[in-house]
Amino acid sequence: MKAICKTQPAVGLELCEVPEPTPRYGEVLIKVSRTSLCGTDLHIYRWDSWAQSRLKPPLIIGHEFCGHVVAVGDGVEGLQVGDFVAGESHIVCGRCKPCREGQAHVCLNTRILGVDTDGCFAPLIAIPAANAQKTDPRIPPEVATVQDPLGNAVHTVLSGEIAGRSVLITGCGAIGLFSIAVARACGARQVFATEVRPYRRELAMRMGADAVFDPTHDDVLTAIRKATDGAGVDVGLEMSGHPSAIALLTEAIRPGGRISLLGLFAEPVPVDLNALIFKAVEIHAILGRRLYQTWETMQSLLVSGRLDVRPAITHELAWHEYEQAFELTASGTAGKVVLNWENA
Repeated sequence: MKAICKTQPAVGLELCEVPEPTPRYGEVLIKVSRTSLCGTDLHIYRWDSWAQSRLKPPLIIGHEFCGHVVAVGDGVEGLQVGDFVAGESHIVCGRCKPCREGQAHVCLNTRILGVDTDGCFAPLIAIPAANAQKTDPRIPPEVATVQDPLGNAVHTVLSGEIAGRSVLITGCGAIGLFSIAVARACGARQVFATEVRPYRRELAMRMGADAVFDPTHDDVLTAIRKATDGAGVDVGLEMSGHPSAIALLTEAIRPGGRISLLGLFAEPVPVDLNALIFKAVEIHAILGRRLYQTWETMQSLLVSGRLDVRPAITHELAWHEYEQAFELTASGTAGKVVLNWENA
C-alpha cells in the first residue's frame, strides 16, 4: 500500500510503498477514512530541531484519524469488524504509577503514533484496541478525525469551572478555535480571543467568540477590563506558545481566576510569579487528553449537538494532495485540514 512517510532526515515527505499491516495480539486493523494534519506533522515535514531530536526515519507519519475496523487480533474484546472508530494517539503502558493512578495521559512510557511508531497517513493502520475509540456514526468523519486535538481543547477548557465564566483564549490555531466552541457549548458567559493572523481571527468569530483581538496592534488589556467591569477574566486558556501571552494573561486574569496552559514554548519563558501569587491564581499545566474521561465528555457534546467544530475544519483534500495540505497548514490561511483516504 502507499503511505506518506518520512524516509530520510531532511525537509519534506515521500509517498512510498509499504507492507500492509496485520493486527497482532490485542490490536485491531483499521481502514482509514479521514486523517487530519497537526502542528506536530508540520514540525516533522520541516525537519526542525524538535523533529531531529525525536524521530528515527523511516516512518509513516500522522496521528489524527478515523475509520472502520476491518480485522480484530486475538485477545481483543469490545470491538468488532465494522465498528466506526477514531484514534487516540498516545499508546500507554498501563503499568507505571501515573497509569495505575488514573493519569494515563502522562504515562511514563508513552509512545505516540506517527512519532515513535508508524502512524495513520496510510489506507490501513494496526493499533492497540485501547487506542481505537468507538465513535457514534452520527459524528461525520471530518469531525471524527479531529477528536484527538479536540480532546486537548475539551481537557483544557474543562480543567476548571467554565459555566457562567468569562474566558480569554490566547492563540487561535486549531485547538484554540476548538476551545472557543467548547467554552460556548459548556456555558461560558463571555469568550474573548487573541490571534495575529486575520484569517484565523475571522474563524474565531465564526466559532462563537464575542471579540477577537490582534495582540500586536490592539490594546487587549483595556478592552478586556472594559468588557469585565474592570475585574479581568475568570479563565485564561493559553494556546499560542508565545511568551507575550503569559504576560497578557497574568495581567488580564482576575484575582482568584484560573489559567490553563496547553501551548508549547520554544524557549523558557519568564513569569511574574509574584503577580500570580498575590492574585491567588490557579495554574493548570495541560497535556493531551484524560484517558478516557475526556473522550466520553467530548463525544457526548458532539452527539448532543451542543458542540459544532465544523467551521474550524476549512479544507478537505484527497490523500495524494498532501503537499498542498501541508502548504495550507503552514500558510496560516486554513483552519484544520483533512485528508480523505476513502479511495486510497
